[in-house]
Amino acid sequence: MIALPKPGPARRLEIPDHLLTIEEYAALGETDTGFTELVEGRVVMSPSPKPRHNLVMLALAQQLVPQMPSHLKVVPDTDVDLGLAPPGSPGFSRRPDLMLVDKAGLARVHRNRDMIRADEVAVVVEIVSPGSKRTDYSVKHDEYADSGIPHYWIVDITEPVSLVACHQAGEFGYLNAAAVTGTFTTDVPFPVKIDLDALLD
Repeated sequence: MIALPKPGPARRLEIPDHLLTIEEYAALGETDTGFTELVEGRVVMSPSPKPRHNLVMLALAQQLVPQMPSHLKVVPDTDVDLGLAPPGSPGFSRRPDLMLVDKAGLARVHRNRDMIRADEVAVVVEIVSPGSKRTDYSVKHDEYADSGIPHYWIVDITEPVSLVACHQAGEFGYLNAAAVTGTFTTDVPFPVKIDLDALLD
């Protein structure tokens, strides 16, 4: 029998004593202490999502993939540089539940070992958790709008499951459509139909 090495202690994230630029945040890499985002240079820790949340995310991705145009790809749970601060200033990075990202942007990320940028994202999706409702509906709503991401979908899995589709409306930021239950259908940024009730099957 081969003895497996004992796992070492989790690498604890050491919070820097200054506000981070996006480059400094990216250099932190992955940690074993939980999910992080960067808000005005501050590292924000969040608890890991519950299984139901992740199952909904997977079910939504499975519905989206066969309907997407060839130039887009579904990307789950990945950092995006929102580009809300000049280089060298305290930065903003979020980790949405799903993003629909341009494949050319993904090739750049892979080639340069860089982060996805907001201008490479067609749609950003957040699945509302009990502890994230205000953040998803208000804080991230404004940040994603300010970053120029054209579409933001907020999926609330409180039954009945609903989806609020937000789209850029010029200087006014996002214009929010009414919450939809049952089946969500849209033609922008591409024709898609989502069975919202099936997300909880």
